[in-house]
Amino acid sequence: MRSLIAILVLIATPVWGDDWPQWTGSARDSIWHESGTLSKFPSGGPKVLWRVPIAGGYSGPAVAAGRVFVTDYERTAGNAVNDPGGRPKLQGNERVWSLEAASGKVLWKYEYPAAYEISYPAGPRATPTVVGEHVYVLGAQGQLTCLLADSGKVVWQVDLAKQFKAPTPVWGFCSHPLVDGELLYVMAGGEGSAVVALNRLTGQEQWRALTATDAGYCPPTMVYVAGQKQLAVWHPQAVHGLDPTTGKSLWSVKLEPDYGMSINPPRQMGDKLFVAGIKDKGVMIQLSASEPRAKELWRSTNRSGLGPVHSPVIPVGDVFYGVNRGGELSAIEIATGKRLWETYEATTRARFANSATAFLVLNGDRFFIMSETGELIIARLTPSGYQELDRAKILEPNHEAFGRSVVWSHPAFANRAIYARNDRELVCVSLAE
Repeated sequence: MRSLIAILVLIATPVWGDDWPQWTGSARDSIWHESGTLSKFPSGGPKVLWRVPIAGGYSGPAVAAGRVFVTDYERTAGNAVNDPGGRPKLQGNERVWSLEAASGKVLWKYEYPAAYEISYPAGPRATPTVVGEHVYVLGAQGQLTCLLADSGKVVWQVDLAKQFKAPTPVWGFCSHPLVDGELLYVMAGGEGSAVVALNRLTGQEQWRALTATDAGYCPPTMVYVAGQKQLAVWHPQAVHGLDPTTGKSLWSVKLEPDYGMSINPPRQMGDKLFVAGIKDKGVMIQLSASEPRAKELWRSTNRSGLGPVHSPVIPVGDVFYGVNRGGELSAIEIATGKRLWETYEATTRARFANSATAFLVLNGDRFFIMSETGELIIARLTPSGYQELDRAKILEPNHEAFGRSVVWSHPAFANRAIYARNDRELVCVSLAE
């Protein structure tokens, strides 16, 4: 009888796999650690576990402790036109959803009014960050909110634009909140407060640092140098290494992307750090192992290196892989910046398209690539080339950009499944072997 009870308890208790509690995964390195995942889709396509309707937004979902957290924007007035130079005025509500990861059932919803005056105003940009019992959410107009993950109750709120007298960037506040220990780091803007550190439990300011034309769009990134932590920050003028406890600047390297589009996170590659954006504005930085210093190794050109828009790069061995501004998935030699190959197969399949993208996630010996076309691709990437294993359409690209329909939201991978969204729905698709 006892054995039967034990078996029934095991059957009734959900068993969750690897969580994806923040943007690009648990370690923010675009690596999915679960095993038992597909190398090829079943005949008839992958199994859709559930779909739920949501409204617009670029923010990806986060998955933690059996829950999915995602944000959207319910527009009530105004015309959301994607004009790169315009800032349409909209009225509506930013919303935070908590869903049951297994079924898509809504657990709670938190919303607040948000008047938009930004370019590409679909909705929030930043993926929620889940740490323990708290979830941290940044809205497109700078509203930073800490909620209880189990109920949606507000713990604290900070309006970055007001508190730091920070102008809203053209494309809104985009910096995915970073939590390390008791501190939360976020790009704010304003005089002397391009980046700020807040107490993650109270929202109280701990320090502020740097002045830039605006905050840019790049999340702060924790890197490790000779066993010591440094906070890597990229605003539209330069990359900085900061003391994460005080905000003191340790080093800086000039890097000015076009249109102030500092978007992609600094990505550590051993004792090196790669930071890049459009057009061909990339730099590989050598980090000193003996003192808090850094120096430039090489810079991207139109023939070498990379100038990605919004898809993070992934290092594997002596190379890294990423998507260049026109949609070219490329392999780059870390030591030299030499471009080993490039292909449009993961994005447009044919030719250059402005800001064409695909989001790369490494899982074992293969990559899961979420293309802007709404297709999920399984592929092997090596220094010698691109080998596509399979692909399947899992979302309809329904967001307009440069005259084409796209999906521009980084998915989450957890529980041997992908959680992905467009401007109409959030879908969970099984990737279990």
